[in-house]
Amino acid sequence: MQPIIFPGSAVRVVNEGDTYYGFQGQVQRVTDGRVAVIFGGGNWEKIVSFRANELELIDTTVSSNTKKK
Repeated sequence: MQPIIFPGSAVRVVNEGDTYYGFQGQVQRVTDGRVAVIFGGGNWEKIVSFRANELELIDTTVSSNTKKK
């Protein structure tokens, strides 16, 4: 079972056939099985809708800079 996606969640596009494959964004809304994701970078923003199974949640609580002792 896929985790539930809520507005405000950070997600990554996992559909390899999609133009936005690998892009990360923030969920803006969820309606009728479709998820609207906001992508932004520098001087542009774009909102694109996807099926929920084309996205995966990103764990934003884990730091990539954690040092192991």
